[in-house]
Amino acid sequence: MRVLGLETSCDETAAAVVELGESLRGTVLADVVHTQKDVHEKWGGVVPELASRDHLQRVLPVLDEALGKAGCRMDQLEGISVTRGPGLVGALLVGVQVGKSLSAATGLPLVGVNHIEGHLLAVLLAKEAPVPPWLALVVSGGHTSLYEVRAVGQYRALGHTLDDAAGEAFDKVAKLLGLPYPGGAHVDRLARAGNPQAVDFPRGLSRRSRAAFDFSFSGLKTAVLTHVREHGAPSGQALADLCASFQEAVCDAVTQRAVRAARHAGLSSLVICGGVAANSRLRKLAAERCDAEGISLFLPEARLCTDNAAMIAIAGAHRLRRGERADPEMSADPGWRL
Repeated sequence: MRVLGLETSCDETAAAVVELGESLRGTVLADVVHTQKDVHEKWGGVVPELASRDHLQRVLPVLDEALGKAGCRMDQLEGISVTRGPGLVGALLVGVQVGKSLSAATGLPLVGVNHIEGHLLAVLLAKEAPVPPWLALVVSGGHTSLYEVRAVGQYRALGHTLDDAAGEAFDKVAKLLGLPYPGGAHVDRLARAGNPQAVDFPRGLSRRSRAAFDFSFSGLKTAVLTHVREHGAPSGQALADLCASFQEAVCDAVTQRAVRAARHAGLSSLVICGGVAANSRLRKLAAERCDAEGISLFLPEARLCTDNAAMIAIAGAHRLRRGERADPEMSADPGWRL
């Protein structure tokens, strides 16, 4: 089954063609992503109206490029999958309307996909993939959550962030430190030359917290702000040390809770997905902790961690295989919870 995927939930315009065989796993035939980094960089963050306008300009060229790279025409596809939510409503509407128009014009079945489900199933496109059930840690700019993936299409939420997402914390701290947007990659790069023990930042919720698998990063963000106010804007080695210490606090918190949740749920496989999963320290610390606990760790390649349409296509392909079809009146759902 060949499926076209469309992703426009935030600041990437993406289209992909994925082939789903008899197993759970899929093959990426084409995956094209246009990033709006240059559009939003001067504003220090995503501007929703600018994001929507750029999606409108880019979505059809990106779609054509994906079909060309896959070497197939629309009439050689068996379905269309589009991100319906969560995300920025204007951005989502661009993808949803294009998907509905293509479905109406070609007669191909259409499904709407939850962006988080896309992240959860991106590992099915990776070189190595687990067999359900597994625990998934989703860490991105908008989401930090733990899910038990019982089967494809069957998910149980174990914990969420109570305030900022991990990626959001990275971007806000980077902006505070005067680093370019998007800040996560810059923090990661600087942290490699820093001492992660230089500043003892808080790790979030207490182990004794009633919500044992939830996250909180607002206190950490405030601690960084307080440190900068007390010691002044860092530069050189001090900046590297601050980045390393902040990054260590985030990575320690999320990997600790993920491993604890896996043990609690009796799961022997952990998948880490979402844009922050590309962070080098997170990947290393997760590998160390999983190895110590006898948990198999699955980390998709970086291109499958950040927002892309291949993950939307594989999630949609499984929905289509189960016989699901979008309602003709389907619209964007910016607050859609998995």
